[in-house]
Formats: sequence, structure tokens, C-alpha cells
Amino acid sequence: MNIGAKRKKEIQFRYYEIPQDEPCLALLGEAWVRPYGDGIDCLHFHNYMEIGFCYGGDGEMILDEESIPYEAGTLTIIPKNYPHNTNSTNYALSRWEYVFIDAEAFLKEIYRDNQIFAEDLITIINNRAWTVQSAKYPETAALIRGIMEEMRYKKEFYEESVRGMILSLLMNIGRMNHKVTSKVRKQSSGVSQMTVALHYIGKHYAENLTIGDLAGVSHMSETHFRRVFQKAMNMTPSDYLNLVRVQMSCEYMKKHTDSMELVAEKCGFQSVSTFNRNFKKILGMTPYQWKIHPENYEGKLLNFKISAYKGW
Repeated sequence: MNIGAKRKKEIQFRYYEIPQDEPCLALLGEAWVRPYGDGIDCLHFHNYMEIGFCYGGDGEMILDEESIPYEAGTLTIIPKNYPHNTNSTNYALSRWEYVFIDAEAFLKEIYRDNQIFAEDLITIINNRAWTVQSAKYPETAALIRGIMEEMRYKKEFYEESVRGMILSLLMNIGRMNHKVTSKVRKQSSGVSQMTVALHYIGKHYAENLTIGDLAGVSHMSETHFRRVFQKAMNMTPSDYLNLVRVQMSCEYMKKHTDSMELVAEKCGFQSVSTFNRNFKKILGMTPYQWKIHPENYEGKLLNFKISAYKGW
């Protein structure tokens, strides 16, 4: 398999938005018939769980530091913040379709009266990434295909149907992960070690985090952590933390009408002035301006650093 040049130890952050009132984001159709990996020599990760299904073509899926072949009938389950990439054989066309799910928000809403259970379930579901033939897990594959078909045609009551299938899918993923406890994600060096910090930021962004906290959970000295993070992410830990906080503030403002003081507090900024300064640095406008025209988020978020991209 001629996949191309050796991959650089760099990660790109490719974020997506789930449309308001939609149960998930579905990327379907001819746009996803393409030569995967052409001109791309680094891994990327997303802000949501990525579910993929291959309808045609072959190549390799890179999950962190592991290479796994794929072909027609392969399904992928990749937790958020998990470095990965898809490479077609000889950059020939492969046909994939994808669904992106906010698994954490979904489960916390379903189990809002039992948040401890929701947290435990989220941990299990995010335990590892999968690239596997659908014949091995036919029930999981059927749910993935069912979600895609509902999102493709959007018939009456499709939202309710998709939410039901997402819950079943997440339970199936939990069962899959429970059976392979010996194969949980390994953390080694560079890219892998950053995954720990990315998950920690995603979970604790609203707290008063320090670089020392992130270095600690990554089992590095602060100096070494800064160096490794900068090399892998092409941005500083502080820049990435503020990026996540601004992203979450946009999500929060879509759903609430709270004062900017409360938004800043909810999203981890110590003051409104710090919130305003970082928001404008990243989006090129103030939170108040964004609130009036939130569609600007689509085009301007993550012009911030060359390692951060909208979607693919």
C-alpha cells in the first residue's frame, strides 16, 4: 500500500457545529467520495465523536499511532479529541459518509437525574477508537446506517427516530469497549500524550486551569509539556484553552440569554475584559457583535491558528 510520505507529528483541530435542534451532524453524499489523505501529512481531531461508514475503496485509517486497513463495509468510531486520519490507497477514490455526535451532551441530557451514571458511561464510550468490519458488529453497523438514512431523507419524526438510534448506538459502543479492556488507548509520547491534555481541557475548561495542571495530568514537567504541546498542536496550551472557551461561549450564547458576565464565568474566563479580549482575538469581533450575528461563527472561528480548521 503506497500511502505516501511519512506523517509529521502535528495535529490539526477540525471543528464542526451540530445545527440547532438537530440530533447530530450528518455528512452524506457525493462530497465524501474523494481521494482521502491527498496532500495531508498530519493527524487531526474533532470536537465531536465521529462515526464513519465506508461504502467503497480501500486504504488505511490512522488511529493515534496505529495503522489499520479499511475497505468497503468498514465502520469507524472515533471519540472526540482522538488524533486520526484516513488515507486512500495510492490516493484513489474512497466513498465514506459520516455522522458527528455530541455524545457527552446527549447522555447528560438523557440521564440528567443520574449524572454519575452519565459520566461513567461517557468514560467507557470514549475509552478507545474503532476501525472494524461491519460484519463483526452487525447491530452497531445497522444503527449507523439507520441514522444516516434518517438524516438523508428527514421524513416526519426523523429527529425522534435518530435520537432513539443514537442512544442505542452509544450503548452498543459501551458494550464493545467493555469487552476489550486490555485494548484501551495507550498514551506514549508526543501526539498521544496531548490527547490526555485535550480531554482534560474539554472536561474542565470552565475551571481555573493552569498549564501546571495540564502538565500534571500529562505526567510531564511544565517546561517539557509546553514544548511538546506547541510542537504537536502548533499553538500554545493557553491559546488552545482560550480557543475551547470561546467555542463553548458561542454554544452557550446560542441557548441562553445570560449577561456577558455570566457567560464569561460559565466558560472559564476570570473577567469580562479577558473574555472580550480573547473572543475578539479569535473571532475578530466582540461577544456582543457575535450575539447579533451568530452566523459569523461559521466563517471566522479558527482563522485563529493554522492548525485549526472548520470541518475538513
